[in-house]
Amino acid sequence: MEREVAWKKYDEASLAALEELACGYIDFISENKTERECASAAIKLAQDAGYESLDEAVSAGRELKPGDKLWVQAHGKALMLVHVGARPMAEGMNILGAHVDSPRLDLKQNPLYESNGFALLDTHYYGGIKNYQWVALPLALHGVVAKTDGTVVEVNIGEDASDPVFCVTDLLPHLGAAQMDKKGSKVVEGEDLDLLVGNRPSDCGTGSGRLDTPAQSPDAALEAAGEEKPEAPKEPVKALVLEILNEKYGIEEEDFLSAELEVVPAGRARELGFDRSMVIGYGQDDRVCAYTSLVAQLALAADEEPPAKTAVTILVDKEEIGSVGATGMCSRFFENAIAEIMELAGEGGALPLRRALAASSMLSSDVSAGFDPAYASVFEAKNSAFLGKGLVFNKYTGARGKSGSNDASAEYVARIRRVMADAGVTFQTAELGRVDAGGGGTIAYIPAEYGMNVIDSGVAVLSMHAPWEVTSKADIYEARRGYEAFLRNM
Repeated sequence: MEREVAWKKYDEASLAALEELACGYIDFISENKTERECASAAIKLAQDAGYESLDEAVSAGRELKPGDKLWVQAHGKALMLVHVGARPMAEGMNILGAHVDSPRLDLKQNPLYESNGFALLDTHYYGGIKNYQWVALPLALHGVVAKTDGTVVEVNIGEDASDPVFCVTDLLPHLGAAQMDKKGSKVVEGEDLDLLVGNRPSDCGTGSGRLDTPAQSPDAALEAAGEEKPEAPKEPVKALVLEILNEKYGIEEEDFLSAELEVVPAGRARELGFDRSMVIGYGQDDRVCAYTSLVAQLALAADEEPPAKTAVTILVDKEEIGSVGATGMCSRFFENAIAEIMELAGEGGALPLRRALAASSMLSSDVSAGFDPAYASVFEAKNSAFLGKGLVFNKYTGARGKSGSNDASAEYVARIRRVMADAGVTFQTAELGRVDAGGGGTIAYIPAEYGMNVIDSGVAVLSMHAPWEVTSKADIYEARRGYEAFLRNM
């Protein structure tokens, strides 16, 4: 069954809407490169659309009614939006679920050291990456530092044009013969992914403002004032880095112990191709599905009437490392928030909650592997996702014998087909490569444990998990349309 290319059906109005969505999406993934940044930005967009805090509603004991819109977050890294529908929640909800974490390098708790005149930050990679892809490219530092006085300092270095950037160095080919003989997984070892952050010793000039302005001239101020220069530190390059961090952010070396600092590719996402038909950018797995789910959810806020069924979008953390922890899908965040909302809506109780979860329908909104002609041997073409052919549905994922997969029922797939067809959404179906070629998983199997119907649905991606990934604007547009159709009509 050959699927139609989505681009062929668009009129001028559709193309204008597509470009507007792509522009907003490029801005979103360029400005929000961590799960904290994504959650914070999504909350602001939700508040602008009339969403209110669930925590405040609970504190006030406010009675919820159809049409009410609520947001709730977990530890600043996971977020849920709920638009209360006209029908009782015990009859089921329509749920979109995506993740906002992406593969990256995390700083270790004791990261900063000096070696042979260089200052470096030790990292531990997060998620499934090819280590060699992270060398010799500009990198930025995003995250937070929590201090013992209770303050939390936000760090973002490397995105502004005036900022410095950082890098992981690579070995020159002239000396790389032995390196090139290694397996791809061993060309660059995980412990070698250290971030180069400095080379200048602290006694060569003042430390003032080095993150904001070029390095200053040698320190003549002390001599002019008749003061003695302090004794040079044993690790002068490391010392200068600490001086700069202290001046800019008030950070001491001990504060790294309670920091979450993430190393990500520096720079904005961009249009790709002569025809500008694609987007290249960091973190599109899975922020392309998170953003389109968010936009679809917020589109319902413009309606005068509430949706028939309660519409839910959940954006979670930690999918790339197994959906674990207090902000991953395996936590009770989702279940607890729904229980609170049902209580305020007059549907409280353990049994109504179980009924609501079991009766719900969900799209596990996660990306799919796009067919790449450069690596055609690992794909089975007639069951592959192609860029430009619309929203992708994966009946099952997993590895080998579907291990670790949620396998959606035939009846549920038929209902999905009907909703997409009625809304005129271009869609395709796919598997994650050839049988026994590899595999992967999503959050789908976790909510399926409640007994609800779940299917994987997302956007095809080239170069998945690389620092820069590629998607099609047409698929982004069809995903947004498909997600809204699901929330309204499932």
